[in-house]
Amino acid sequence: METALYLPVKRFLENLGFTVKGEVGGCDLVALSGGDSPVVVIGELKLTFNLELILQAVDRAGACDEVWLAARMSARGRGRESDPRYRNLCRRLGFGMLAVTAGDQVEVIVRPATMAPRRNPNKRSRLVAEHNRRKGDPTAGGSTRSPIMTAYRQQALSCAAALALGPRKVRELRPDIPDAPKILRHNHYGWFDRAERGVYALTDAGRAALKRWPQQLMPIADAGQLVPTC
Repeated sequence: METALYLPVKRFLENLGFTVKGEVGGCDLVALSGGDSPVVVIGELKLTFNLELILQAVDRAGACDEVWLAARMSARGRGRESDPRYRNLCRRLGFGMLAVTAGDQVEVIVRPATMAPRRNPNKRSRLVAEHNRRKGDPTAGGSTRSPIMTAYRQQALSCAAALALGPRKVRELRPDIPDAPKILRHNHYGWFDRAERGVYALTDAGRAALKRWPQQLMPIADAGQLVPTC
């Protein structure tokens, strides 16, 4: 699975000074450099280098400064990572290529073009905002079979944890979870029930969510304005 490639690629980019998180804004991974105006890197993972991987990168390119394609190196080194036509196409598009060996070492096949023009600043801003708001790196890049742990879901789980012992007033949750009023009112996941004006309780679905994601039971202090993305 693509998730097996995530940690080797994550370590590679971290060694270059980036902070890496998986499954951000529909991208397999997003990496940010430090500073007020970070370099934004998007990585896309596939088990093999193929046309679909390039098409995904083309779709993402407008939202970032660099795009890296990563795939498993073929057993005999005779896959598309050794095909000059594939490498030249990546060069012309400005994409980098990373091959992950059977021993989880990462080899640079093609380096990306430096600081490509930003053609979609709004999408880029959304990626940076979600990356910064998300606590930790809870979802491995390449995940397709389970819900993505977005910043919004993390805050919703914090609300659920606060209600686990009984109904609470919204104003009691707001200091630790700034978006609690909006999250409880919209009830995007069906985890909350309005007991009375300004007071909410946890539903059975909310209790099931706490059992599924117990590691997320913590307040989140300042995550800004969030919307559910999955």
